Amino acid sequence: MKNVYSIFIGEAIIIELTGKKIVKGYLIDVGNDVIIVYNGEDFIYISASHIKNLSIVSKETIGIDEPTVSPQFEQEEQMSLRKILTTAKGAFLEIYTMGNQPIHGYITGIMNNYFAFYSPIYKTMYVSLQHLKWLIPYSTNLSPYRLSKENLPVNPTNSITLARSFEIQVEKLIGSLVVLNLGVDEELIGKIERIEDNIVELIMANGDSIYLNMQHIQTVHLP
Repeated sequence: MKNVYSIFIGEAIIIELTGKKIVKGYLIDVGNDVIIVYNGEDFIYISASHIKNLSIVSKETIGIDEPTVSPQFEQEEQMSLRKILTTAKGAFLEIYTMGNQPIHGYITGIMNNYFAFYSPIYKTMYVSLQHLKWLIPYSTNLSPYRLSKENLPVNPTNSITLARSFEIQVEKLIGSLVVLNLGVDEELIGKIERIEDNIVELIMANGDSIYLNMQHIQTVHLP
């Protein structure tokens, strides 16, 4: 990917991502599996796996001034999404996985194929790397919702230790009431009854069971 997109660094671009999301701006840098785009306000770190197509356009088309500062999470070595996440650990971020619901908070742990994220709204969440579309660092002077440090603990209390993989982490929640994919659909809130062959049986409020493919679970948090 780097060899393909790197020749367009500095160009004005329009990107279509999965979920019909459109990003316009300047291509700032390209890594193995991540690109940086400046949209006129923020540097967006976009997972390359979610790029459906990328078009080079004129600067007049996007109507955005070129950046006058450098990205916050610059990499001296070959840039990758995992390195960006590691650099971003503890910084206030907006992350995006689905729909029109960005999540605000900070990364507290990074494992093989997921990371733990603390949100003032959702508290501790587990986010599948496979479904992370982008992250945007906050200005260093801001915190989510302008909350004080007392409301944004550096080491949030959480009795559940992190497993090496997302699948095992979800298995540790068998018997617990959980919210999947931010609870955008009512059937994504319930108790995990069992997991077999990456199929999650979730018991909903009315007592009925729904069977979910683990590969389509993007985020998990306890209510």
